Amino acid sequence: MIIKVCGAATEQDVASAAGADLVGLWHAVPGGHANLGLSRLIGVAAAVLRDRRARPVLVTFEADPGRLSQAVADSGASWVQLHGYQPPGTVRVLRRIAPRGTTLMKVLHVQGGRCQEQPLIESYQRAGTDVFLIDAVTGDGRVGSTASPLDPVAVLALADHVRLPFMLAGGLGPESRERLRDVVAHPRFLGIDVDSAVRGGDGRIRRDRVRDLLHAWREGRNGGGPV
Repeated sequence: MIIKVCGAATEQDVASAAGADLVGLWHAVPGGHANLGLSRLIGVAAAVLRDRRARPVLVTFEADPGRLSQAVADSGASWVQLHGYQPPGTVRVLRRIAPRGTTLMKVLHVQGGRCQEQPLIESYQRAGTDVFLIDAVTGDGRVGSTASPLDPVAVLALADHVRLPFMLAGGLGPESRERLRDVVAHPRFLGIDVDSAVRGGDGRIRRDRVRDLLHAWREGRNGGGPV
């Protein structure tokens, strides 16, 4: 199981996320609480790469493949998470020009049990997407770090519709594993993406909350950390 801690904005955040497989770094996410300019993206990505276990993930709303490919090359990020509503054409071009070995992950936004990209799923798959991330959209349309949980029934229906491995986001914490046991058992389930549940009151990533999350999801133990 892959565990991704998202929204690291400092080297200390990266250190606190120790043990995670992927560390999400926001870039070109206007107004995002963890958004990084290019120079900071490069610096924080370097801290992830020094960990040697974790891999940096470029999390972005950017739709221009050229700018995305350059940011990937400059930062050394081995994954790109297209978290906005980038069209399949962006994936197709990025697949062609991104550094070799780049993993492309496209978010599928679910609102009220319905996937907003449903008509485009096959196009995303043909364009060169490697992994889908299923995430929640709030009633007012907010995407990303919403702490809004998804209905397991809706997740399973979408998972059965796609052909690619998928990860899951949306209000996940240590206590969520039991509620999502059927999702975890799905043959294409790859892992989870967590932001809000691993942060303290100051907004920074906390090592103890990351530890609770890892124990709960990797070992089936509820670490009891608050969301």
